[in-house]
Amino acid sequence: MNTNHLISTYGYWAVFAFVAAESLGVPIPGETALIVAGAYAGQTHKLSPGIIFAVAAAAAVLGNIAGYLIGYKGGFALASRYGRKVRLDERKLKVGRYVLDRQGGKVIFVGRFVSILRTYIAFLAGTVRMDWRKFVVSTVAAAIVWAALYTALAYEAAKELKRLSGVVDVVVAAVAVVVVVGVILVTRKQVKLLGDKAEAAYPGPLYQ
Repeated sequence: MNTNHLISTYGYWAVFAFVAAESLGVPIPGETALIVAGAYAGQTHKLSPGIIFAVAAAAAVLGNIAGYLIGYKGGFALASRYGRKVRLDERKLKVGRYVLDRQGGKVIFVGRFVSILRTYIAFLAGTVRMDWRKFVVSTVAAAIVWAALYTALAYEAAKELKRLSGVVDVVVAAVAVVVVVGVILVTRKQVKLLGDKAEAAYPGPLYQ
């Protein structure tokens, strides 16, 4: 899947599809698509950063609400039966349950910026019956901050790199890689520690 090509071809629709699907629980690179779109806009000015922000924020909110409702209706049974097909194993479910049991709305907000949690947090929130109002408020706030931050950073970085180099494809790829790798390196250790704590809190099979 060539994210750069999809963004340059389908523009805002590609951003919406990637972000909404990832927020719903499909393990695809929604955040990468947002970064690539912001960088593409900064390089070519064929997309508006303001519209990218609005589309990404709306997609994140709608995807999360759909994920919550699916989790609320299907819950643990659905995850137990089909989770492995979308890389949602028992360890990740335990991480989600652990953090939501203890932090609630704060986790929904922070989870938007953590790769694994961003994909599954809405489904898990519905599964553990998190308060609907707290979930929506946290989801909307997180989506707005996340979409604005990543769009602006990618857009401004790409504009500056264009001034220095003028090589569109290389610059777009470089911006996306640098930002994504940075996020992964920062969050990987935290996710591992959460996994260890979740295993200790919920030893043995999660489903009885």
